[in-house]
Amino acid sequence: MHLPASTETLLPPLVSSRLQSLAAFYDDPALQLGWAAQAYHEMLARYYNLQIPQDASVLEIGCGDARLLHLLHGKKRVGVDLSQRQIQKARERMPGAEFHVQAGEALALDQQFDFIILSETINHAADVQLIFERLHHVSHIGTRLILNFFNHLWRPLSALAALTGMRTRRPETNWLSHDDVRNLLALSGWEEVGSSTRILFPFRAFGLDAVINRWLAPLLSPFCLAIFSSARPLPAPPGKELNVSVIVPARNEAGNIQAAVSRTPIMGAGTEIIFVEGHSTDDTWAEIQRVSQAHPDRRITCLQQTGKGKGDAVRAGFAAATGDVVMILDADLTVQPEELPKFYAAIASGKAEFANGVRLVYPMQEQAMRFLNLCANKAFSLIFSWLLGQPVKDTLCGTKAMLRQNYERLAAGRAYFGDFDPFGDFDLLFGSEKLGLRIMDVPIHYADRTYGTTNIHRWSHGWLLLRMVWFAARKLKFV
Repeated sequence: MHLPASTETLLPPLVSSRLQSLAAFYDDPALQLGWAAQAYHEMLARYYNLQIPQDASVLEIGCGDARLLHLLHGKKRVGVDLSQRQIQKARERMPGAEFHVQAGEALALDQQFDFIILSETINHAADVQLIFERLHHVSHIGTRLILNFFNHLWRPLSALAALTGMRTRRPETNWLSHDDVRNLLALSGWEEVGSSTRILFPFRAFGLDAVINRWLAPLLSPFCLAIFSSARPLPAPPGKELNVSVIVPARNEAGNIQAAVSRTPIMGAGTEIIFVEGHSTDDTWAEIQRVSQAHPDRRITCLQQTGKGKGDAVRAGFAAATGDVVMILDADLTVQPEELPKFYAAIASGKAEFANGVRLVYPMQEQAMRFLNLCANKAFSLIFSWLLGQPVKDTLCGTKAMLRQNYERLAAGRAYFGDFDPFGDFDLLFGSEKLGLRIMDVPIHYADRTYGTTNIHRWSHGWLLLRMVWFAARKLKFV
C-alpha cells in the first residue's frame, strides 16, 4: 500500500497498522465478491444517482474494483482505494477513469469534486474522522459528501450471508450509529444536510426486491440495511455583501403595493423589488406602475405573468432577478417585510442554502390563520419532514430565500418533478432536497391581512396538497 510521504508519518501507529491490515486483506487473490454483490451495488447506485447529475465530477473513496463507481452518473469519475489489486481491477473495468492507490486517511489529490462518495467505506475505516478531515482538500463550497453505512440490526444476517457465500467476507467492522456519523462529520467540519434509510431486501428475486425496496422500505425505515447521509462543508465566514432580489407575486393586492415598497428594507449590497402581477380584477397593475414611478430611488421591476398561479409568478420573477440572493415576499404582507433581513443573513452567512419561513413558532394575530388551517399546516410539516429527510416546520409559508445560482441549478433539473406545483413552495422545497441543499427554518411573526381576501381555497387547495404529497413521495421516497 502507498501512503504519501507527506502524511504517512502523521498517522498514529494503530491507524497505520490497521491500514496495512486492510490493504493486505483486499490484496488477497483469494478474495471474491459474493454472488449477491452486483445486485446490491446496482441498488445503491440507483439511490446515489438520484442526487448526482450527469455532468458532475465524482470521487469515490474506497472504490474497490469500481463496481459501484462505474454505475454512477458523472462526467468525470475518480476512484481511490488502499488496495493495489483492487485498483488494478478497477482500471480494467473502467479504462477511461482515473484511479489512485491511497488510503482515505492519507488522501493527497490536487483536485476538487462536486460529489464525494463513501459507500460502506467508514464501516471498515481505520480513522473515520481523519478521512472526513482529508476530504476538505478535495472539496469546494458546493461539494456534497454522500455516504452509506451499515445498519447494525443486520449484523446477524450479514454474518450468515458471509458464511453462505452470498456476501463477501469482510474485516472487523466499526460500530457506528447514525448519531456517531453525524457527530464525526461535525467534528471534521461537515454538516449533515439530510439522511434516509434504504434497501430492505438486498437480493434480486423475480421483481420482489423492487416491490419491497420501493414500497415497503420507506415505511419500515428502522429496519433497512443501508443508512444514507449527505453532508456539506461548513461555510466559511461571509467575504462580501450580496445583492438581493425580492419577488412579490401580487393578485388583487392594490392596497398593499405601497407598503411592500416602503417597508422592504435595503439589504446587502443593494435590493431590487420585482412585482409580478397575476390577472387581478382590481387596480393592482396600475398601482404597481404608480408606486414604481413614485420611488425612483428604489430598483423596482414591474411584470405581468402570462401563466396562472403563484408558482408561475414566482418562476417569472426569479427568471428576471439579477440579485445574488432571491427571495419571495407575498403581497398580502402577512409576513412582515421588516423580517426579510433574517432570510438574507441566513443565506449570506452560508448557514442555510434554502431559508424557509415558519409561521408556527411565535403567537399569531387573532385572524392570521384559522384553526383548521393551523392543524393542516402542522400535519403537513410532519409529512414533509419525513419526505425531505430534514426538519421543515412550515411548508406553506410564502417567504423563502436562496442563492440565485442554486435556483438556476434547481430550474435546470426541474424536469425530474415536472411542472406540478401551482403554489411555487413545493417546487422549491423538493428541488432543494434533490440538490442536497441545507434547508433551515426561519421563524417569523405572522400578521393579519389588512387588505383584500386570501387567494387560498381551504378545501380544494387542501386536496391539491394531498395529491402533491403523494406525488413527492413517489419521487423522493418510493423510488
